[in-house]
Amino acid sequence: MGLPPPAPLLLGLLLLQGVLRPLWGDLVFIPAFIRMTGPAASASLVGRTEDVTVSLALLQDKEGLLPVPACGVLTNETGEWSLTVTPSVNALDVTVRMKRGLQRCFSETDSFSESPCIVQTLLVSASRNSSCLAHLLIRVEIYANSSLAHNASENVTVIPSQVYQPLGPCPCNLTANACDVRCCCDQECSSDLTELFREACFTGVFGGDVNPQFDQLCSVQEPYRTPGWFPFLCVQSSLANSPFLGYFYDGSVSSRQHIAFEVHLHTDYRDFSDFGYKQGDPVMTLDKAYLTIPQVSLAGQCMQDAPVAFLQNFDVLCATNLEVYQEQDDIINVKIKNGAVGGIVQPKVIYEEAADPDKFITSTEILFSNESTSRNVNVEEHYIFRWNNNTISEINVKIIRAEINAHQKGIMTQRFTVKFLSYNSDNEEEFSGNPGYQLGKPVRALNTNKMNNVTTLYLWQSAGRGLCTSATFKPILFGENALSGCLLEVGIHENCTRLRENAVELLDSLIQATHVAMRGNSDYNDPSDGWLEIIRVDAPDTVVDPSAGANGSCMDIPTQLHIRILISDAGAVEGITQQEILGVQTRFSSVNWQFHCGLTCEDKADLLPVSASVQFIKIPAQVPRPLSRFQINFTEYDCNRNEVCWPQLLYPLTRYYQGEPYSQCVAKGLLLVSFFILAAFLSNPWTRTCRA
Repeated sequence: MGLPPPAPLLLGLLLLQGVLRPLWGDLVFIPAFIRMTGPAASASLVGRTEDVTVSLALLQDKEGLLPVPACGVLTNETGEWSLTVTPSVNALDVTVRMKRGLQRCFSETDSFSESPCIVQTLLVSASRNSSCLAHLLIRVEIYANSSLAHNASENVTVIPSQVYQPLGPCPCNLTANACDVRCCCDQECSSDLTELFREACFTGVFGGDVNPQFDQLCSVQEPYRTPGWFPFLCVQSSLANSPFLGYFYDGSVSSRQHIAFEVHLHTDYRDFSDFGYKQGDPVMTLDKAYLTIPQVSLAGQCMQDAPVAFLQNFDVLCATNLEVYQEQDDIINVKIKNGAVGGIVQPKVIYEEAADPDKFITSTEILFSNESTSRNVNVEEHYIFRWNNNTISEINVKIIRAEINAHQKGIMTQRFTVKFLSYNSDNEEEFSGNPGYQLGKPVRALNTNKMNNVTTLYLWQSAGRGLCTSATFKPILFGENALSGCLLEVGIHENCTRLRENAVELLDSLIQATHVAMRGNSDYNDPSDGWLEIIRVDAPDTVVDPSAGANGSCMDIPTQLHIRILISDAGAVEGITQQEILGVQTRFSSVNWQFHCGLTCEDKADLLPVSASVQFIKIPAQVPRPLSRFQINFTEYDCNRNEVCWPQLLYPLTRYYQGEPYSQCVAKGLLLVSFFILAAFLSNPWTRTCRA
């Protein structure tokens, strides 16, 4: 039995020594050898690191042999390399980094080299009193990275018109002057490099197949898949005339994208107000600018310069920091175009003082100064536009101001409302449709007992912790199913009778009306003008067993309110379907409440969820149209499953076409048929027959 070879034995002893030295308290680098392929490398020096000096040296190997490490010259700067030492817990973190980056590896002519561009050997030494204690050997072998070889240009890149050239010749070529891996159509990849990933190339349009053969070509259909009529309808065309031209976009330039959290409004003002406003058109000023009022965007942000749209009402709340608050231009000095040529309307402004400014300002903080100055801020702005046909006849504005300290800090909540009312309406009453309801408008309600001024039905809009005490109301909108709720605080010794009464009172606060308007323009002053009584089913009973509730439980607590509204189509006005309400029903649902204890039952409030839901049911029910026998037997010609749709071959003459009146479609169809008949008679076979 022979002895083991000396080289593996020596390597094993060195590794064993490197593992045991930290246990003895000696200094050691972990790891002791690093093969560096990037611009930076890190290691840890563990052991007794007090009064230890770490240095970096560049070793010059001669004939493949490295010199004996020495700690005579200690430095942290060695040519292109820098050394950083960071103390940590019982160790030192050592980082070697290239100072000039990898620019020397990049060449304008050769974007990818198969040999390393940097081959060096670095030695990191740890010493105490000029005595070497540990060494870290770093072998640097850095290759040119094709994806980072050249920075993509941020200048404007001209892209050929996509109408005439299909995409680009190689869409997967994403990096300029560099080889993109798996992109076999990239001309910047050498043949040797392409062989490395030829088996994993990108396929399809992204991989360079920008002119795929489309199914309508006569040469691509397989014999067993082609229907019998295909040879008569197939296309004979070259691949240059491809249907994929302009498939992605019709671009001309591609510029650098600037990311910013700002809302940029369109500055190309298009003024058509001299010919009358249409619904949705921006209201213009005499200076050919938009009339702007702060509004809330879809993302929830408050846009200060949002244009006002004609005949579009809104009621929004905007939170503004008092430190950055800036007063808007006075609306009284703005001249607004009324929609006629040369017509101008001047807003009439009324100012009022806020009764309770603290209602609008939260988290207040006043910076005391020698000068006790104050300033006025607008907390509410209400705009009423009177319109007549396509013009604006009058604008009334009411601004509610509050006087605050000039150095006051906090968040101010502002309210902005805009209403468009007819010029001949006597009050500011807003209809929900004329005559039928419009989708998204509030459901009109009336209380015939005259105890309160109720105009609609409500749901909860929770805030903060979701407690019912802090919840606000929002109107029920026509045609929109909704679900809302809040949390009711209940104690462990809660009286069940009082709990039922509180729950019923909360749910009844949503439905304080007795009647609901059948139409969107029903008159509040005339109860016989289409007002329907609300049907209340299963009213909750607050009578309770005196013994219940002793152990933190109550039976039959009404916690859910279900509102069902029956609607139907009631004709059309100028082609627009009018919808009306046929009936409203409310129903309560009860649950058995039990106080929830943790590890111990403490005398603290429990949370009881209370909810309300609204559902709109259309009468008669819209049942799906039954399938025809043709659709059942011949599914390959179903329009919803296949591209070929035989029932719509004469689409303009079918009931699916809604673009023109049916009589005009029939007339144009007959005219087209006459052209075909005339062309058939003038063709060669008929001409030869007539000559014979």
